[in-house]
Amino acid sequence: MSPTPRAAVLVGAAALAALLVPLPVAALLAVAVLAATGVDAFLVRRPPFVRRSLPATLSRGVAAPLRLELEEPPPGAARLRQPVPPDLRLEPSEADGRLDGVLLPRRRGRHVLPSAAVRLTGPLGLGAWTHSAGEAAEALVYPDLPAAFRLALAVRQGRFRDTGRATRGPLGLGTEFESVRDYLPDDDVRQVNWRATARLGRPMSNQYRIEQDRDVVCLVDAGRLMAAPLGDRTRLDAAVDAAAAVAAVADELGDRCGAIAFDAELRRNVAPRRGGGRSVIGALFDVEPERVDSDYELAFRAVGSSKRALVIVFTDLLEEAAARPLVESVHVLRRRHAVAVASAADTDLDRLVRRAPETALDAYAASVAVEVLDARARVAARIRATGADVIEAPPDALGAACVGAYLRAKARAAL
Repeated sequence: MSPTPRAAVLVGAAALAALLVPLPVAALLAVAVLAATGVDAFLVRRPPFVRRSLPATLSRGVAAPLRLELEEPPPGAARLRQPVPPDLRLEPSEADGRLDGVLLPRRRGRHVLPSAAVRLTGPLGLGAWTHSAGEAAEALVYPDLPAAFRLALAVRQGRFRDTGRATRGPLGLGTEFESVRDYLPDDDVRQVNWRATARLGRPMSNQYRIEQDRDVVCLVDAGRLMAAPLGDRTRLDAAVDAAAAVAAVADELGDRCGAIAFDAELRRNVAPRRGGGRSVIGALFDVEPERVDSDYELAFRAVGSSKRALVIVFTDLLEEAAARPLVESVHVLRRRHAVAVASAADTDLDRLVRRAPETALDAYAASVAVEVLDARARVAARIRATGADVIEAPPDALGAACVGAYLRAKARAAL
């Protein structure tokens, strides 16, 4: 319980009134104000019931609405406030009567959303009481699911355009004819069925069947190298986003998808299964990097010698010494599986190399950037020499690049 500024002003006015009226009268006025303040606060002493509305699924970097509202109107005024942990941002965080805010998750994982704070002011505006309403809740922040589902939808509708090399038939759409449908603005010209177009008098396209019942395994490195920042995220964030996109597309195509997260030991292991995208995302969404070197051989052994699969290894191609265990392990894995090594490109390094240096410090930074990029290129060349594919793309495009590699592998029957 606490007095409001209005109560303080009235008590001060009663004190000043002692200069104009007899002292007992001024004292009586002050006591009356204090009594009214106590009664006012007494009317709002009971904690209110607050209803908090928040989507069940949150995605990193995707804004979501959050609402706080009182189930019953208070006798006076109410101000609501929702505290949030540092990895979540809420705008606005407090409001009068009802709070309608926008919550922006900035980090994947499990976060605790504290109880709401409600400050109730009595009908006279003299006394107030601050309550903690409701209970703390766990907010689960997943990777960028909207981007993953957009890729899956593009594949379903035949609108996905792979920037990789061409295969038999339209890019990324399979090789076996299935049906004829109306032409879409994004269709490749090679899909156009000219005979059907001439017969029906409107543009028609061929639809190609994508082979199903294949295995895809996402190996996500959660070691120390994946803690490196890439703008507003880490390398591991970019890898999990891309793995979620591959899992969503695998579900759309009817393939079996699994995942393994590892560092010096296995952190998560989801066996390939049909409709396994939800399990893969649920297993990876809260994985955080550890300050240990990753054991690639251990992770590759976990893949096993089961059915041939496309194994996408999400890691960092930093330099040759750190990548030596990866190269040696990929060579063994390639004997049974199709392997692709995916790494997010560092756009800051590319920017340093392309920008003309203005100072000596800029020249030194560009020189270091060139050395790092050359080292990454040498590692990529060594991996390609084993027969594995190497996928490098900016963080925002890594998911699409991995989906493109996945569709190319299916189109050439590499799985």
